[in-house]
Amino acid sequence: METASSYIPILILFVVAFAFVAGTIVATHLLGPSRKTDEKLENFESGIEKVGNARQPFAIKYFLVAILFVLFDVEVIFFYPYAANFKELGWEGFAAVVTFVGLFFVMYLYVRKKGALNWEK
Repeated sequence: METASSYIPILILFVVAFAFVAGTIVATHLLGPSRKTDEKLENFESGIEKVGNARQPFAIKYFLVAILFVLFDVEVIFFYPYAANFKELGWEGFAAVVTFVGLFFVMYLYVRKKGALNWEK
């Protein structure tokens, strides 16, 4: 049976991690430069000067393709358990994976037919 003393190393790890993070934040605040100039306060990203308004809307196609990518990517994750256990699953497992791939392909055809993956300019 586990006792409370077996959790002491985990508690020590959490305390050390918290102390390191807190100490780093305090040290950078105290030791870092604190002069604020207009140039330092400007938005900066990847060395590219800002152009236009950051609040301009994105096309809905961008979000649709992103969501479809995530959905199809998550579906592919389900192939790993089959690949790891395909010998033990036998023909029933093979039939299940063929059904899964078939449904996956039907979903892909549906998305293509709806034109969700076509970019309109």
